[in-house]
Amino acid sequence: MSESNIKKIIITGAAGFIGTNVAKHLSEKGYSVVAVDYLKDSDEVKKKNLEAFKYEKYYDRDEFLELVKRDALPPVEAIVHLGADTNTQETDTEYLLKNNTEYTKELFLYCVRNNVRFLYASSAATYGDGSKGYSDNERNLKPLNPYGLSKHLFDEWCLEQTKKPPQWAGFKFFNVCGPHEEHKGTMASVVYKGFHEIQKTETLKLFKSYRNGYNNGKQKRDFIFVADIASVILFFLDHPEKTGIFNVGTGQARTFLDLGHALFKALGKKPNIEFIDMPEGLKDQYQYFTEADIGKLRSAGYTKEFTSLEEGVRKYVVWLKNKNTIA
Repeated sequence: MSESNIKKIIITGAAGFIGTNVAKHLSEKGYSVVAVDYLKDSDEVKKKNLEAFKYEKYYDRDEFLELVKRDALPPVEAIVHLGADTNTQETDTEYLLKNNTEYTKELFLYCVRNNVRFLYASSAATYGDGSKGYSDNERNLKPLNPYGLSKHLFDEWCLEQTKKPPQWAGFKFFNVCGPHEEHKGTMASVVYKGFHEIQKTETLKLFKSYRNGYNNGKQKRDFIFVADIASVILFFLDHPEKTGIFNVGTGQARTFLDLGHALFKALGKKPNIEFIDMPEGLKDQYQYFTEADIGKLRSAGYTKEFTSLEEGVRKYVVWLKNKNTIA
């Protein structure tokens, strides 16, 4: 892009895991980024994340919401809304509905009033136990936790609106891993936690299975490398005529054993996997199988191949070994 036609976008959750990767990717592609997040004094990792990309201006989450309500934001091409509380073990439904669902509604309505494009993060958590399948056209879903519910309720509200932004697109991200997730604690990926476990103990701990038909380690997830998330979002920014709710995964479920073996290989170590008890509070919310149906995404014109599990793990391990190395 030449300087005269640089597009300005707002990215919420810009200091978070996916937000940092998306902001970095888009700024490198010539977009002018306005960053929004919520940073506490103790959020040293997230503050460091803001240094990973160029941004024009930073807004605190609450300050930003006030500007949204007053229609007082500077002109922008699009809002990419990635900010949310993504803790799948959070039990305060009222808090999640306010922070995730209602906040997103305010941004959507702002985009309607001001003719701004709106891209946002939904979640594969909306699919619950998977009994309804993983089609992004399915609406009769029953999430297993309040986080998934907060995302599902916005998806449903959005679909029901008669007035929509000039472009709107929701992305149901599946199991994402990659750089800049250090701040996520217990919600960090198995790759991140396993990397550190193996360095300390030479052992990777995985949850036992409590469901017939699934042996230990044979639980399956659709693991997607975060660089592919950024690529999908760039595609939609480049194609403003594409709207709807889309699954964003590889379309191929892989076992946690596959992931574990890929991690040991990337570290140059012999596999040593131990199966541990699953926390009681997680047993009823645990997804034993997820696999994105990406037919709709492909039909929209996204043809790029997704990073394989093994290659994504390898790239991430390189980054973790030397955080100054670009994965």
